[in-house]
Amino acid sequence: MIIGANGTGKSSIVCAICLGLAGKPAFMGRADKVGFFVKRGCSKGLVEIELFRTSGNLIITREIDVIKNQSFWFINKKPVTQKIVEEQVAALNIQVGNLCQFLPQDKVGEFAKLSKIELLEATEKSVGPPEMHRYHCELKNFREKEKQLETSCKEKTEYLEKMVQRNERYKQDVERFYERKRHLDLIEMLEAKRPWVEYENVRQEYEGVKLIRDRVKEEVRKLKEGQIPMTRRIEEIDRQRHTLEVRIKEKSTDIKEASQKCKQRQDLIERKDRQIKELQQALTVKQNEELDRQKRISNTRKMIEDLQSELKTAENCENLQPQIDTVTNDLRRVQEEKALCEGEIIDKQREKEMLEKQRRSVSDHITRFDNLMNQKEDKLRQRYRDTYDAVLWLRNNRDRFKQRVCEPIMLTINMKDNKNAKYVENHISSNDLRAFVFESQEDMEIFLREVRDNKKLRVNAVIAPKISYADKAPSRSLNDLKQYGFFSYLRELFDAPDPVMSYLCCQYHIHEVPVGTERTRERIERVIQETRLKQIYTAEEKYVLKTSVYSNKVISSNTSLKVAQFLTVTVDLEQRRHLEEQLKEMNRQLEAVDSGLAALRDTNRHLELKDNELRLKKKELLERKTRKRQLEQKISSKLASIRLMEQDTCNLEEEERKASTKIKEINVQKAKLVTELTGLVKICTSFQIQKVDLILQNTTVISEKNKLEADYMASSSQLRVTEQQFIELDDNRQRLLQKCKELMKKARQVCNLSADQAVPQEFQTAFQDLPNTLDEIDALLTEERSRASCFTGLNPSVVVEEYSKREVEIQQLTEELQGKKVELDEYRENISQVKERWLNPLKELVEKINEKFSNFFSSMQCAGEVDLHTENEEDYDKYGIRIRVKFRSSTQLHELTPHHQSGGERSVSTMLYLMALQELNRCPFRVVDEINQGMDPINERRVFEMVVNTACKENTSQYFFITPKLLQNLPYSEKMTVLFVYNGPHMLEPNRWNLKAFQRRRRRITFTQPQ
Repeated sequence: MIIGANGTGKSSIVCAICLGLAGKPAFMGRADKVGFFVKRGCSKGLVEIELFRTSGNLIITREIDVIKNQSFWFINKKPVTQKIVEEQVAALNIQVGNLCQFLPQDKVGEFAKLSKIELLEATEKSVGPPEMHRYHCELKNFREKEKQLETSCKEKTEYLEKMVQRNERYKQDVERFYERKRHLDLIEMLEAKRPWVEYENVRQEYEGVKLIRDRVKEEVRKLKEGQIPMTRRIEEIDRQRHTLEVRIKEKSTDIKEASQKCKQRQDLIERKDRQIKELQQALTVKQNEELDRQKRISNTRKMIEDLQSELKTAENCENLQPQIDTVTNDLRRVQEEKALCEGEIIDKQREKEMLEKQRRSVSDHITRFDNLMNQKEDKLRQRYRDTYDAVLWLRNNRDRFKQRVCEPIMLTINMKDNKNAKYVENHISSNDLRAFVFESQEDMEIFLREVRDNKKLRVNAVIAPKISYADKAPSRSLNDLKQYGFFSYLRELFDAPDPVMSYLCCQYHIHEVPVGTERTRERIERVIQETRLKQIYTAEEKYVLKTSVYSNKVISSNTSLKVAQFLTVTVDLEQRRHLEEQLKEMNRQLEAVDSGLAALRDTNRHLELKDNELRLKKKELLERKTRKRQLEQKISSKLASIRLMEQDTCNLEEEERKASTKIKEINVQKAKLVTELTGLVKICTSFQIQKVDLILQNTTVISEKNKLEADYMASSSQLRVTEQQFIELDDNRQRLLQKCKELMKKARQVCNLSADQAVPQEFQTAFQDLPNTLDEIDALLTEERSRASCFTGLNPSVVVEEYSKREVEIQQLTEELQGKKVELDEYRENISQVKERWLNPLKELVEKINEKFSNFFSSMQCAGEVDLHTENEEDYDKYGIRIRVKFRSSTQLHELTPHHQSGGERSVSTMLYLMALQELNRCPFRVVDEINQGMDPINERRVFEMVVNTACKENTSQYFFITPKLLQNLPYSEKMTVLFVYNGPHMLEPNRWNLKAFQRRRRRITFTQPQ
């Protein structure tokens, strides 16, 4: 038994045993490299283990090089390889990797995690005969090969059946192949005869076309001879018609010249008519002008009479001047007042525009602040939707609370510099950042009842201290800390309402936590030792300092600062309040300006009405004053106009006499032109009669020519039709001749005959039995092709070959399948034999383990059993050992798992199972490290007694029991060896330890103790 306090090095002995016996470092669960097991600061380590052996003890030495992470092995001081060491250790049945034999401290929990299969394998290796695990592995291999053989036999059987079925189908295909071949041979013979029949048909058609062509050629010759007289007569008529057309053209020229002269005379007559009409129109215009002048003179004289009568009634203008002067003075005074009023209105408008511009600027600034607040609220809504909904509810229900209620701290905090937001967010927990702050307990209960209970929102709420901490002074002045690089306390980095600031000072001591820079980080050791602060911040880290109650030493831990998420938006609330006050003052000023401006506009409208009235009155007086003068001027103007119109007189009789004389002269000229026109019309008529006579003669000639040409055209048309017919017949003859040659060539090619070779007798005999017309041949071809096409899916070139090949393959496959079945029977026989040699001893072994395990549990007034478990007897890789336990009489037996039992119950079960293996164990020793840690005192005492009784029996293996503690009054045996491990920083050096002096002091103490 090895006992010692935690940390003294008990488990180092276990690690040394594992490493010294070629165990894997990772098995102990502490490190994966062997160099990590060497004491820190040392470059080498050494483990030496001496194993008892009847033929001579075995000393195994392992030297560990930390730098190279290598090991050097020695057996009895002679260097060897690790493989040799592993072979020597395995020969002694030592398995440091088997949890049933070697259970380090960090693997105690893993024992309960072993699956049933893994536990069986570990038990077989630990306590079973050497051949048991080998038989188990052989059974698993045999079973795997048996499955493979069964699968192979099944696949080959299915494949063989498919092959036989396919060959049965192919047998029918072979018969169909030969039947199809008969149809194809007949098709080949029909296709050979068909070109000969086609050739004979075309040859007969060629002879018929040739006879018709010769007859049409004779008709063409006769038609050409009949056209010669008509051609000669048409040429004579053309010469006669040409002479008549020349004379007709001459008469047309004479008629044209006479017509032009007539046209000239007509144009002159029309011009004379227009001159007469123009003279008559001019005379009419002068007569109308004279009548209009007399009428205007009469109207003007009437107007003068009216003006003179009005002039007599007009008053004297000298009596109106005083009234005009009075109205002018009143108008001037009103205009001065109006100008003054308009100036004041302009000043007021300018003042209003300036105030509105200032108000817009202030409103925009407030909107920007609101947008920043909206950004904070958006972040809150996206991350904590319930808190955001609670904020909206609070804003609508503030009247329900008696004292002040602050919105979540993250909304009320306003950073003076958003670069410092990371310190505040890392210092205050996220739960408090989204917490509502109340000054009254009653208000908080109302809020939580409405929001949490009724609306089911997950929100946080806190109460501010009754005594405000917001202005509490720090315990140390900031000036004393500036030498270390601190520039502020957390409280000075932001603004917040008084309840929020008071709560943060009370809860998080933000008035005591300084914030430093990179300079603070550089001298952090000095800061920790000299300032004795509990929490500090550097540029990118947070330090938490604690003082040990045992050694009074300062323990520090540091964490990197997280990036700020919520407080990076900065809003200057004081400036916003100042802007709101400015906005209210500007609105008040604008209202005053608007009221003054409205009064001035009313005054201005009143003055404008008065100005208009005075202007109208003055205008009326001025018009009355100037009316008499205007009437005199109009009368004078009208008299002058009458004199001018009387001077502009016209002699109508003279004008009429002159116009009559001119018209007579024009009529004389017109009569002369009419006489000339009459003579020219007679000449033109004579020419027209001569031309008509010539045209009639020409028409008679043309009519005769047309009749001859019609006859000629009819004859030519018939000739062309006959010639075209001849050409077509000749082309058809040539085509048929060429086709005959091609069909002859094709027929000879089909029969494989040369150009001068006669048709063989065999072809002639075969052709006689076949139809002699193309229709009959085509009908028979179609019928035979249809029959041949019914044999689809055949491959004529390989169908017979594949059928024969598959017959051979079926025979080979049948023999191969028979061999596989024989091999499968042999494997099953082997499995039966090995199973009998493995399963019976295994059942006996499990029964012994179960007996001892049940006895151990019964002695503890509990129940436990071990059995061999499998779901299918043939699945040898699924066999496993199942441990079932119960620690209370009211429960059923439950399988030992990492989850169902407690840690102490698992430890007891593990220990008792290992003890059940103890007497059956083939291994030279067993190691169990701190298995009693999770046990209660009663179970620990019972388990210890069982370990002592079991391990100290005769013919049992060595047992290493390692524990950090023991109960009082435990039973011990003479066969036990107890090792106390005592180690620590104040341990006496080995070279100064005197065992004899220690024993003497021990004896003196014993002798001097009172009886």
